[in-house]
Amino acid sequence: MHLDIWLLLGASLVLCAIVAVRLSHRLGLPTLLAYMGIGLFIGEGGPLHINFDNVELAEILGLAALVLILAEGGITTNWRHVKPSVPAAVAVATIGTLISIVVVAVAAAWMLGMDWRLAFLLAAVLAPTDAAAVFSVLRRLPLPSRLTGLLEAESGINDAPVVIVVIALSTHAAAPNLLELAAVMVYELVAGGIIGILIGWLGALVLRRVALPASGLYPIAVMSLAIGSYGAAALAHASGFLAVYVSALVLGNSRLPHRPATRGFAEGIGWLAQIGVFVLLGLLASPGDLPGQVIPALAIGTVLLLVARPLSVMLSTIGFKLSLGEKIFASWAGLRGAVPIVLATIPMVEEVPGSAALFAIVFNIVVLFTALQGPTLPLAARWCRLQPDEEARELDVEAAPLEELHADLLEVRVPQDSQLNGVEIFELRLPQGASVTLVVRDGSSFVPEPTTSLRAGDTLLVVSTDKVRDAAERRLRAVSRRGKLAGWFGETGH
Repeated sequence: MHLDIWLLLGASLVLCAIVAVRLSHRLGLPTLLAYMGIGLFIGEGGPLHINFDNVELAEILGLAALVLILAEGGITTNWRHVKPSVPAAVAVATIGTLISIVVVAVAAAWMLGMDWRLAFLLAAVLAPTDAAAVFSVLRRLPLPSRLTGLLEAESGINDAPVVIVVIALSTHAAAPNLLELAAVMVYELVAGGIIGILIGWLGALVLRRVALPASGLYPIAVMSLAIGSYGAAALAHASGFLAVYVSALVLGNSRLPHRPATRGFAEGIGWLAQIGVFVLLGLLASPGDLPGQVIPALAIGTVLLLVARPLSVMLSTIGFKLSLGEKIFASWAGLRGAVPIVLATIPMVEEVPGSAALFAIVFNIVVLFTALQGPTLPLAARWCRLQPDEEARELDVEAAPLEELHADLLEVRVPQDSQLNGVEIFELRLPQGASVTLVVRDGSSFVPEPTTSLRAGDTLLVVSTDKVRDAAERRLRAVSRRGKLAGWFGETGH
């Protein structure tokens, strides 16, 4: 086919996927189902009869897409909301994942008669929750911030240990040495986390001090740093997936220039990666092989959903003061998506006996149980009596560096529910070196007086020196959350 035909086909598929996002949101379904449906439709069993069976290429592109999805997840995650839940998320992503692997492996060996290697491979592939599926569904639900933070952080962290297990099982015919595997896992996770923190911190330090010639270069630089951390960690034989997520989390929560634009760019890249990987996996799946594995998929998926996942959550979160309702919801919200299907290609590339059937089982489980869990999450939240936290009145602050003046220009948009509404300029009590220089209201702009009252919907231009920029942002966030007496309430704006 000529290039023009491929470009037309590619653009048409992306536009169809965008329309599918709208439809899936209305139905409460994760978008992955629509994307994989498109892949199946244009594949060997569809009208276009595109025959794609290059498993090795699918593995490479799938892993690359997962890197982009994890980078987007880290950049768009609010560290302030996630921070209290990190210890519990680490426990679920490590201890809980190992519990899930053991339970599902025993069930697969007993119910399906699989040998130990294939049973543990199936269990390991199914263990991680999917960042794209979790982010796309949970961020639309009114949930307690610590529960959302737990599920988001878990989905970003649990890919790393599982990849180690799947590769070890796929490349060694004999049973791996458990102590050696545990030592490798600890090293890779610790080293990957450290590399991610260092690259994220150094990258943020440089980007805050260097004025790039175009605002569009900042999002590209941030994404490049996050993706580059994967390669750096891989060269050190550490976990590249954890390095990507951690570095992106650090960069996304640093006070960088044009931060909202960076998040928007990352979301666009994440959506494109999701579209690509799910359509690709739909193409790779053979429709003729899937029906024969529906019964095994239902059996193993039921064990995973009703036994392995609840047991892993209940045991790994002991001591973290989660309510029973939160634990039950976390068990039901363990959505699977691209990650298990991409991981299922690794044993296929290594030509593990039975890996084709394993891929079909995993594909069926992802489709069937995501279709079950996704739409029922709002109902599960009500049954578990979960209530959202008090709305955080967050400010959308975008910064542009003024390098020659050693200052920054901050663009602050006042949300509708912000306590800034009605506050006079002098009541902001910004630190010396920061001042509100312009207010844009209802399409017109004016220079404010000290007694000018702010309104919801206003856009403020604040000029701040480098030294007091962070303090100025903290003060604006504090007033937005608790009003002009924020300091008396102990609100610091962090």
